[in-house]
Amino acid sequence: MSRTPRSGTQHVLRAGDEEAVVASIGASLRSYVHAGRDLVVPFGLDEVRPAYRGATLAPWPNRVVDGRYAFGGTAHRLPLTEPERGHALHGLAAWLDFAAVDKGPDHVTLAAVIEPQAGYPWRVLLETTYALGPDGLTQSVRATNPGEEPAPFGTGPHPYLVAGPAPLDEWTLELPASEVLQVTDDRLAPVAPAPVSSDAVRFDFREPRRIGAARIDHAFTALARDAAGNASVRLTDPSGAGVAMTWSTACPWVQIHTADLPEGPAQPGHRAGLAVEPMTCAPDAFNAARYDWDAGLLALEPGAEATASWRIHAL
Repeated sequence: MSRTPRSGTQHVLRAGDEEAVVASIGASLRSYVHAGRDLVVPFGLDEVRPAYRGATLAPWPNRVVDGRYAFGGTAHRLPLTEPERGHALHGLAAWLDFAAVDKGPDHVTLAAVIEPQAGYPWRVLLETTYALGPDGLTQSVRATNPGEEPAPFGTGPHPYLVAGPAPLDEWTLELPASEVLQVTDDRLAPVAPAPVSSDAVRFDFREPRRIGAARIDHAFTALARDAAGNASVRLTDPSGAGVAMTWSTACPWVQIHTADLPEGPAQPGHRAGLAVEPMTCAPDAFNAARYDWDAGLLALEPGAEATASWRIHAL
C-alpha cells in the first residue's frame, strides 16, 4: 500500500507553461512554476510544511494576541501556537487534511471543516479552489456558517513570492499602501496604523524601489486600487523577471514579511522569498473592540457565506 506523503495528497495543475502543486494538508500551495522558474518558495513532497509556507489561513489570519478574545459577550482562550511571542497564530485550518470535491487538469476544489473546539466553539465549512488560467493562479476561499450563532471569521493565504534568481535584497518592490500597522518590537502586537512615510526607508514602497536590507513583518492598509477595485504587489528581479499578487476589496489588508529567520543566513529559508498575505482583516481582529480603528473582523452569520480570492502571476 502506498504511503501518503507528509504534505498530504498532491494535486498537480497544469496549463500552458505553468504548473502548480497543491498539497492537501492546509490546502497548501506547495509549488508554482512559470516557464521553468519558481514564482513561490516551494517545499518538498515528503516534507512537513515549513511553518505556514503556502497554507490557507482560517478562521483568522495573522495573530490573536495572547490567544484571548471576547465575542458575543463571551470570553475565549485559544491554544498559543506562536509560543515564543505568546499568540495564537494563523487560524485552525493550516494542518487540516482537505479533501478534493472537484478536480480537473487545471483546477482543484478542496474542502474541510473547522469543528467546534476549545477557544473557537463554532463550526465553519471551508472550501477553496485553485485554478490556473492565462492570467496566472487564482485561489478563492468560501466559508459557510452552518450553525445557529454568528462566528468570528477572517482568511488569507501565506505564499512566499520569488521574483527571480537574485537575492531578496536586490529585488524591487512595489507596494501601493499608504498606511502600515505599527507593532511592538518584541511581540508584534498591534499598536496603531501610521503613514508609511513615518519610516519611509522601511515601509514606503509606493514608488518601486529595492528592498535592500529592510526587515519587514508588518500589515499594510489604505491600498491604492485600480478601476476594478484590485490592489497589486509587484516584485521584480534585476534580470527582468518578476511576480505579482493581485486581490480584490475583500482583503483591505496585506501582511508583508521579508522572511527573516532567528538564526539568520545559516537557517534554510532565511530571506528566501517575500511573504505577501492579503487578509480580510487586520492582525488581532478578534479583539477589534480594543482598537479605535477598523480591524475588519467579519461576524459570519448563521447560514451566511464569506468569500475572498487572490491571484499570483508572472511578470
